[in-house]
Amino acid sequence: MTNPVSQTQQMITTNAPAISVEGVFHRYGQHEALRGIDLQIPTGQIFALLGPNGSGKTTLFRLICTLMPLQCGSIRVAGASVAQRLAVRQRIGIVFQAPSLDKKLTVDENIACQAALYGLSGAELRSRRDEVLGMLNLIDRRHELCERLSGGLKRRVELAKGLLHRPQVLLLDEPSTGLDPTARLDLWVALRQMVADGITVVLTTHLFEEADKADTLAIMDCGQVVSVGTPASLRLELGEGLIMLQTEQPEEAALSLQSHFDLQVQQVGQQLRIQTPQPVQWVSRIADHLGDSLHSITVGRPGLEDVFVAKTGNPFCN
Repeated sequence: MTNPVSQTQQMITTNAPAISVEGVFHRYGQHEALRGIDLQIPTGQIFALLGPNGSGKTTLFRLICTLMPLQCGSIRVAGASVAQRLAVRQRIGIVFQAPSLDKKLTVDENIACQAALYGLSGAELRSRRDEVLGMLNLIDRRHELCERLSGGLKRRVELAKGLLHRPQVLLLDEPSTGLDPTARLDLWVALRQMVADGITVVLTTHLFEEADKADTLAIMDCGQVVSVGTPASLRLELGEGLIMLQTEQPEEAALSLQSHFDLQVQQVGQQLRIQTPQPVQWVSRIADHLGDSLHSITVGRPGLEDVFVAKTGNPFCN
């Protein structure tokens, strides 16, 4: 018998990207939700689309899923154009933010309903159902009503439904929504197992700690991709240190620091931010220079939120 996992791996072992997005624009009336998206999502990774509400990540997600027609540009998923909706839907699994389980049915019954959408039945269904339930540690829960499951277990059942037809790409919209910390950890263990089994995982998120676990991420804001890279490489672009200041007159303080110390100062709202490889050595000098107008000064290592602020000049607001 052919190993289903080997089939999946053979199907997607290619140098081509799992998803290719080129020149994509999208409007809702007069509102431009996407403004020229170009993005290549590698095969065999966990890839995160990180951005606040209104950044365009959900619109892009829905276009990739073929839930909305493409207005301008091109998107290919596992080699198929999104114009070929049926072909794309055969290649992808989708787990939406909103639960899709029938709580009055058991785990097995929910999966059987999903199977009917893909024409799976009989011995083929039973074999594949056992396989995905085993992968997600749900075998002992198969006869339980979904209404009795915890949030984390329900999310695993959602994943099982999405994996049933052996998709090449699994798409998840805000997968950690409503999960407690333990359930989030379990979710990521399951996602890593899927990647090991040859599936590309693409997720949307507004959580920095979630995006930090991805292999690669794209930061989105105002309908554009502002940066792409590994979490480590994006943080490294900002250097080793970050100084954050609160002052009475941020505009005047920024100009003064730039002219007196030749520092590059970024103003975000009422906060000033300075990237420097030796932040501690600057604290006393800045404090002495600004005097009583300085309300607070903090030092830290840049995180993904700092990357977002540095790239966009905007605070990350949801």
